[in-house]
Order: sequence, then C-alpha cells, then structure tokens
Amino acid sequence: MDTITIPKGFKVTPEQFEQLADVEQLARMELTKNGELIIMSPTGGEAGEKNFNLYIDLGIWNRQTKLGKAFDSSTVFVLPNAARRSPDVSWILLERWNRLSEKEKQGFPPIAPDFVIELVSPSDLKNQRYEDLQAKMQEYLDNGVRLGWLIEPSSKIVEIYRVGQPVEILNNPQTLSGENILPGFILDLSEIF
Repeated sequence: MDTITIPKGFKVTPEQFEQLADVEQLARMELTKNGELIIMSPTGGEAGEKNFNLYIDLGIWNRQTKLGKAFDSSTVFVLPNAARRSPDVSWILLERWNRLSEKEKQGFPPIAPDFVIELVSPSDLKNQRYEDLQAKMQEYLDNGVRLGWLIEPSSKIVEIYRVGQPVEILNNPQTLSGENILPGFILDLSEIF
C-alpha cells in the first residue's frame, strides 16, 4: 500500500472529513474552521495511561452526579465555527445534550462541550505543537466551552481557560476544581504528574 504525505495546511471539505473519519481508524483527526486537516498519531503508553486516569476521575464524578455526559478523545464535536475537534476529555451539561436529536447524538454532535481537557503529550512537545494546543483551547472558549484545562505533565503546569478571563497558569498544583461548571469535581493530579 502506498503512503500519503499530507502537507501542513491541507484542506478538505466537511463531507470529505466525514468520509476520511469513516475509513481511517488508526489516527485521530480534526478539521479546523478553515478546512485544514490535522492528523494526530495514536497515543503512546504514558499519555494513554494519563488520559485514562482523567476519564476515570471525570467518569466517576459524572456517574455520581448525573449532571451531564462525559466523552473520551475519540469523540468529534462540530463547533459553531464549523471546526471538527476532539478534546482529550470533555463533558456536556445534560440539558444541553438532551436538546440534540438522536441523529445528532449518533454522528459528530454539533455542540461545543461545556468543559474540556487537553493533555500535552511527549509528541506534542517533540513536534512543537504546544502553541497549537493553546490556540485550540482559545478556540474552544470562542465557541462556547466554559472551562478548559491544558495540562502539561512533564513541567507540571496547568493552564486554566475560562470565559471572559485571562488564562490562569498554575505551577505544580495538587488538585484542580471543576468550579461551578462541574460542581464538586476535584481532580487529584498525583496520577497525572
């Protein structure tokens, strides 16, 4: 089989993106608002384990509170700006999720999550994509996300993104609070750092 090298800035239509997503199961893909196709390699062991711990913690809280729906990194959301994005971990308030039709819930949901987490992986650092992740976090806010955490495990830094506020940078925090978005949710970072 021939391999295809996709140049940075390669553009596809939303329809082509959906066709690619149906075929390409090994890579995570996103589509920017400008139609740029972003292909991310599968997660390595350490990043996968850290992501899993994030899922577990949010999932247990969500099962107990039943306040919303939690999603893993394989879920693609269609944001209001038409970008197709898949946060590492995300959550949507139940009443907002329930407004979607069954067809919208089964496909790429046309909704911005209320809460997102992006975990900086070793490959993100190696390929100098940290600034891209920061821009992605801002894009989430611009499209309706109310709270976002960009977690960089190797330097033990967390950037907190909130609507209408400057980014807050925490050095080596022990825990993170879900604030009023995820009431009562406290993330213990000992499994991440």
